[in-house]
Amino acid sequence: MEKIRLQLFAVNTTQSAQAGNDLSAEMKTYYEKRLIDIAEPKLVHDQFGDKYPIPAGGGKTIEFRKYDSLEKAVSPITEGVTPEGNSLNVSAVTETVMQYGDWVQLSDMLEMSAVDNNVLQATRLLGAQAGRTLDSITRDVLAGGTNVIYAPSVADGEATPVTSRLDIDGTCKLTADLIFRAAAQLKGMNADPIDDKYVAIVHPYVAYDLMRSEEWIDAHKYATPENIYAGEIGKLAGIRFVESSEAKIFRGEDLSSASRTLSVSDYSASASGSANAGEASAFALTVTQPLDVTHANKMIGQTMLLKNASGQYAKITVKGVNTANRQLFLNAAVSAFTPADGDTVYPGVGGKDGVSVYATIVLGAHAYAVTELEGGGLTHIVKQLGYGDDPLNQRSSVGWKATRCASRLVEQYMVRIESASSYALNAPAN
Repeated sequence: MEKIRLQLFAVNTTQSAQAGNDLSAEMKTYYEKRLIDIAEPKLVHDQFGDKYPIPAGGGKTIEFRKYDSLEKAVSPITEGVTPEGNSLNVSAVTETVMQYGDWVQLSDMLEMSAVDNNVLQATRLLGAQAGRTLDSITRDVLAGGTNVIYAPSVADGEATPVTSRLDIDGTCKLTADLIFRAAAQLKGMNADPIDDKYVAIVHPYVAYDLMRSEEWIDAHKYATPENIYAGEIGKLAGIRFVESSEAKIFRGEDLSSASRTLSVSDYSASASGSANAGEASAFALTVTQPLDVTHANKMIGQTMLLKNASGQYAKITVKGVNTANRQLFLNAAVSAFTPADGDTVYPGVGGKDGVSVYATIVLGAHAYAVTELEGGGLTHIVKQLGYGDDPLNQRSSVGWKATRCASRLVEQYMVRIESASSYALNAPAN
């Protein structure tokens, strides 16, 4: 599929050269370069997307238009008879640009008494923050792709297929076979490589499992090691791997302020009573831990795992919570087994028993698009003492802002592999 038109959008930025920002030109250039230098190495999720210029005056919405491929014309045409012909099918993908940023306030006393250069230190911290922020925006878009391969569960040398994230356990490791499968899927969809190969973004904890494969080739062993991507660590199955600690990790939040999990004390098939932020149900689990409104609201609509003493699992969906009675109201009866005292409720989002699930995203060319960093304007903003309403010159500030928009253009050109890791089963979500 082909992209043929882009409706460009405007970017309005505030430069540190504006009135009131009386840094010398050399200082402004130095600080701005420092901010971008710190931010760029963390932007691994941006480097493989299609980039577009962002001129002013084009609005805030970006629109990509693409045409579906035509079916093969395998039927012979009749001599002298014009065939019916075909028609074009076009679809659009639109996204809206958002603005992000943060700032740090400094005081005159801090500047006079501190040993360190606080503008430089603030720039360093803000640059790292900007890099993580912008990278995460693109990463979360990619992690929402529809093509998923789940690592199988392995017991006694036998692999059992896994069909959902909640079924991923600690034995579901990323293997060379899964990488070959992802490569085959992209080839089957006629996805073009990026430069010469497909690219995968992988978390270091998952790379730990993969790099011990016999087929793995370290980046420093390449014939031309100088032509490597930022963060590249090696290749396997025709896929080049870029490592990032910002690669997506799925893990459910704690279910109460007192505990990550909840312990069942009773199960009722005829419960009554009101539920916070949800409708009461005829099916309810009473738990031993105290429930608060904040955690309760996050559980509404969430599918979680219930585990009994025999090691059996059941998926449950919470439709309401009564915090006073410590009850979880379910949208349906638990059919896998009858819940009993001592059963455990695990958070959803992550894997079985609450383990962390790591996303390895394998990409072909033109799979997604992002705004260009320079055109979109990661801007460093330094305000000197006395700016704004500051009659005694007591306050200065350092900040950044940027516009960002990312969009999956062709779902078939990207594959997400979800797995656990033998190095860290319970890493926090990011």
